[in-house]
Amino acid sequence: MKSLVTTLLTVGCALAAAAQIHTETIEYRDGDTVLEGYLAYDASIQGKRPGVLIVHQWKGLTDYEMKRAEMLAKLGYNVFALDIYGKGIRPKSPQEAGAQAGKYKNNRALLRARAQAGLAVLQAHALTDPRRVAAIGYCFGGTTVIELARSGADIAGVVSFHGGLDSPHPEDGKSIKCKVLALHGAEDPHVSAKDLAAFEDEMRQAKVDWELVKYGGAVHSFTDWNAGNNVAQGVAYNEKADKRSWEAMRQFFAEMFK
Repeated sequence: MKSLVTTLLTVGCALAAAAQIHTETIEYRDGDTVLEGYLAYDASIQGKRPGVLIVHQWKGLTDYEMKRAEMLAKLGYNVFALDIYGKGIRPKSPQEAGAQAGKYKNNRALLRARAQAGLAVLQAHALTDPRRVAAIGYCFGGTTVIELARSGADIAGVVSFHGGLDSPHPEDGKSIKCKVLALHGAEDPHVSAKDLAAFEDEMRQAKVDWELVKYGGAVHSFTDWNAGNNVAQGVAYNEKADKRSWEAMRQFFAEMFK
């Protein structure tokens, strides 16, 4: 038994040593606005690798997105979690978060510009293969990555996790050059049936390579382990949908980056 325990400890230590996750904060700008993002990659891997951009939910860049960045780094990606709001702007309440998110959702040109500023940081990084870049986003960030696609960004694909799918200018779907994967809670009351139908029509009309996956029993924020279980208000973590959607993203990346 003792030798078995020793072997398991040795294997565990070897696996931990194999992945050397490097993280750092990176300050950058969009015009005169100072932004601060979070970079993560596995330093044990040599050379360039696919890049993944992460866009945060409505409370700004938090430990949640940083943890997701590290999870992706362990899968071999160069990951940059961007900052839409600005350095030091991290809403503490739903009211503050709503005000910040609304500022950008009501100004899609500004939202796209902030997303493109973060994308530029990732694309220019020495470890990023600029031909293999994707963007993912959660809630507000899910809306943002689809807007990034609508801006005509030269990337391989975007993944929206429980994001808003509405568009003030659905004709912009014709500018999408990349694959689109939308992962949606089938019981999410914060995304209307009208917006879902409009999104599907936009994708069809623009002949986008797209996919919409609905998770039964899941409401808004189903991937956010900090969301609690407030199903009555349509916000709750759902472990099954979280794991399934993460796997759907992994398969999406495997297809694009092969």
